[in-house]
Amino acid sequence: MLSVSSLDAGYGDLQILSQIDLTVEEGGYVATFGPNGAGKSTLIKSIIGQTNIMDGEVFFRGDPIHTQETEQMVERGIGYVPQNDNLFSDLTVMENLRMGAYTMGELPDSKLDYIFSTFPVLEERKNQKAGTMSGGEQQMLAISRALITDPDLLILDEPTAGLQPSLIPELFDNVDKVHEDGTAILINEQNVGTLLERADHGYLLAEGKISEEGKAEELLANDEIRKSYLVGN
Repeated sequence: MLSVSSLDAGYGDLQILSQIDLTVEEGGYVATFGPNGAGKSTLIKSIIGQTNIMDGEVFFRGDPIHTQETEQMVERGIGYVPQNDNLFSDLTVMENLRMGAYTMGELPDSKLDYIFSTFPVLEERKNQKAGTMSGGEQQMLAISRALITDPDLLILDEPTAGLQPSLIPELFDNVDKVHEDGTAILINEQNVGTLLERADHGYLLAEGKISEEGKAEELLANDEIRKSYLVGN
């Protein structure tokens, strides 16, 4: 579905990523992880058209997208939830969901029913302003808004950042349900143990390069990865 090939990217003349190769299969669940400053978010932003691509290519279903604008990704079938500034805090839940449907003209009842069945708390909060909800509820709303257009691939950049630890399992359970319903997932996440237990493939980034990659269960069993990222496991 998604193929990143020999990608060099960064911001302006500053190169962050070097020779990145990454693949997401149809219906896949792919994790990227690594230390702070490794280039994880830059990789996500490069895929959705928010960095300077210096070399290499990004393909979605065989078509090049590294020369396209971010706005065109939605039309391609890619949903994206950034780490920060992913909601209109002064708008209600329903108003945020309608904003997610702006390319469709209206919010289909069938899609709204799916959102509320997947995230029941949002139906309870539908008239509440997004900025007054808990961090976990806000992330559920951000994910829901990205799902309005029924994307084939959902890209998440550190969805649990800043959340209370007690809220993290529920958020992952909701992401799992989205995946089980047929949406491919590419997720950059700091909770490495939980992430690799759920993903089917993973990529470890270090200093802007892919340091390790393979099946998630194999990465989870890797002694060096466990020592560095799964303290106490």
